[in-house]
Amino acid sequence: MLDLGKIKEEKSIQELVNFSLVIINKPSDWTSFDVVNKLVGMFRKLGVKKAGHLGTLDPMVTGVLPVCLGNATKIQELFMHRDKIYEGKMKIHKSITRKELEEAMKKLVGKINQLPPVKSRVKRVVREREIKKFELLEFNQAKGEASFTSHVEAGTYIRKLVHDLGESLGVGAHMTELKRIQAGLFSDKNKEYTTVENLSKLIAENNEKELRKLLIPAEMITKVIESYEVKSEFIEKLKNGSPLFKEMLKNPEDAEKIKNNQEVFCLTCDNRLIETAKSTNQFQNPEIIAKPESVIK
Repeated sequence: MLDLGKIKEEKSIQELVNFSLVIINKPSDWTSFDVVNKLVGMFRKLGVKKAGHLGTLDPMVTGVLPVCLGNATKIQELFMHRDKIYEGKMKIHKSITRKELEEAMKKLVGKINQLPPVKSRVKRVVREREIKKFELLEFNQAKGEASFTSHVEAGTYIRKLVHDLGESLGVGAHMTELKRIQAGLFSDKNKEYTTVENLSKLIAENNEKELRKLLIPAEMITKVIESYEVKSEFIEKLKNGSPLFKEMLKNPEDAEKIKNNQEVFCLTCDNRLIETAKSTNQFQNPEIIAKPESVIK
């Protein structure tokens, strides 16, 4: 695993920005793309030409929106498709008891079939999703107002989950407020959690010291993806698209591990991520053990 603190210190601000992530507290009435476009405009002076978020939030939904900056978009997919945690509020359309509500919520925990809402960016086909937690926090029976928390598989629509809850109760329900508090590796508890306005202020003031504190090196991916070290003399070859040969590995014993690893993995050297790669059996040469997926330049 790489030393992220050391990477933060050693890289120039331009290098750091162009291979990093920021965790934005998305305000309501902003789309996720509004946030991305705003960040690209702000960071352009530091050489950032592109950015990408890690999971769309509806305009009314607030909270954690991680965004990849610059070359971090090359490995954006590896950060995505991870569990999400939300806190929200809902309105129950007819009078029910707390016990009835809690029992109905429990029945939705586990594997469910969900049809995305009409207003969604994905094809409207039934998909299986796992609800790992769906719990009542507070309930005002007289007003039919409830607050809840939910821990769900990526791709789950909370608005639809609340709607289906109301249907199962036979009384109807709709979501009135929602905040994402965790998206995969990133949460509102991270010290880097910030706002677009704060980032804009730091950039305008050229406050590099405080800006560095909010940038998360994209090398963070090595915390959750297997990584193997290569010899420094082969870095340029790898960056030019060369497949991975056994001789390039710092530890020759890693070759067998890589051959048995069917998932994407990381290649590192001198506390830097060089590329992501994947084991392959497509080559006749037995010395070739992997092909590049995303080369980091």
